[in-house]
Amino acid sequence: MTATLISIISILIGILGANAMGVFYPKYSRGFIGNTILGVFGSAFLIKSIGRLGFGPKAIMFSGTVNLTLFSVNMFVSFLGGGLAVLAVYWLRKIIKNKEEKNRR
Repeated sequence: MTATLISIISILIGILGANAMGVFYPKYSRGFIGNTILGVFGSAFLIKSIGRLGFGPKAIMFSGTVNLTLFSVNMFVSFLGGGLAVLAVYWLRKIIKNKEEKNRR
């Protein structure tokens, strides 16, 4: 397994996390396509942010074999990133909507 393959799997897990958030909490959902896009960006953003602590694909493959502990942490963070992206967009839309209503008054 290469670092590139780990990155692709990580993005797919982020998509899964975003769509799972949409299924279990339909109030936050942006639809299948919206959640998929949010899953890609949320996963990539959180992995790039937290990956600096040693959970990135290069760290997972550092010894030449897959470090399953780091791989598991990476997958969990990707799943979480996808779900958090859906939640963050819901909150941002809510804030913008409230400000627009306030400006109309």
